[in-house]
Amino acid sequence: MSIKRIFHDPIHKEIVFDSRKPEELMIMELIDTVAFQRLRRIKQLGAASLLFHGAESSRFTHSIGVFCIARKIFKNLVEAKSSFCENKFVLYGAALLHDLGHGPLSHTSEAIFDHNHEEWSRNLVQNYSPINSILKKYDNELPNKIGELFESKQIFSKPLKTLISSEIDCDRLDYLLRDSYNTGTKYGLVDLERIISALTFSPDGNIAIKPKGVIAIEHFLVLRNLMYRTIYNHRINEISTWILGKIIDTIKHNYEKNIWLDESLYKWIFASAKVDFDDFIRNDDITFYYHLIRWKDESFEPLSTLCKMFIDRDLLKASDISFLSKLKRLEILAFARKLCESKNYDSGTFCGIKERSFSGFEANNALQIWDGTLQNSLENSSSLIKALIKPKESAFIIYPSVIKNEIQNQISIIKNT
Repeated sequence: MSIKRIFHDPIHKEIVFDSRKPEELMIMELIDTVAFQRLRRIKQLGAASLLFHGAESSRFTHSIGVFCIARKIFKNLVEAKSSFCENKFVLYGAALLHDLGHGPLSHTSEAIFDHNHEEWSRNLVQNYSPINSILKKYDNELPNKIGELFESKQIFSKPLKTLISSEIDCDRLDYLLRDSYNTGTKYGLVDLERIISALTFSPDGNIAIKPKGVIAIEHFLVLRNLMYRTIYNHRINEISTWILGKIIDTIKHNYEKNIWLDESLYKWIFASAKVDFDDFIRNDDITFYYHLIRWKDESFEPLSTLCKMFIDRDLLKASDISFLSKLKRLEILAFARKLCESKNYDSGTFCGIKERSFSGFEANNALQIWDGTLQNSLENSSSLIKALIKPKESAFIIYPSVIKNEIQNQISIIKNT
């Protein structure tokens, strides 16, 4: 009996799954697993909802969208090269499951726990029985083939790696569209159909872009750069991550004070190597937020204050000091720490510098241009793309709100000396 399932998606509209197609039946079965349903409880943009109130979408929603894009690209590429059809199950499975290993608040977990979501995605695909057994029904080697795509080392298939993990992959194509929509910004309006229609194969067997798609790729990369600068690396995100990091550090250094922790989160904080599949699945945004609320109400200082700052959105402040030299950044840090202590704040906890570097384009993992005769790199064909290779650095001084005026005045003084 045929069963169709429809997901009504704000970006891709109706996403239809048909159980008569084995590859889509596999996806339907994977979606119904506990591990995949957990992604409903992991925010796509982490703590960004503290800034963009619409940013409540989940990794579940995003993963369905990535599969949708992968399916569209697959149908286009099979028309160009019929033998690519043999990659259907690997591509579909990898697109759906690529974010399976995310911890609470998505990428925030990478900063505050000893956690690598790509390693956990691979581990779940290859070793977690409910996922592993579904994949093996369709191809005994499917778990290993998908898992290898999540590794950064030597890859078995360049075309699949390009679609799953590259500068212009299915993941990025979905999250720019989705994050732009959910945050209410207009930067991420990618010309998805143009990019898909321009994909082809180069003589070396990898996926390439036709010349007609170069402008759409330029547009995509510029938009991605803008999204990082305005959303992903926004100072509120940096402050929130700082506070959460200090919460975990405080727990690590004060556990003798009898802090309430369930067994699973205890392992996440103190013994990441001992986190098993049950521990992993139990820890999501809801569990983590419950701990934060308990700590806010029941713990000691400064843990209670840090949790209150995050839960009540009464955050620390941050000022941009990217334009200052390394030496002058240290000068303003010393000034801020002295002020912190004068206001009875622990300067090591509530004050510091957050630096970040972002490259808008990495040429070593990007599509090539193929016009049917000549093959060329994107950066050599576009001065705009070449300009994006240069890393963009940012630096913020983070501090309590009670010293905001003094900090801003001191920054002005240092800037002008």
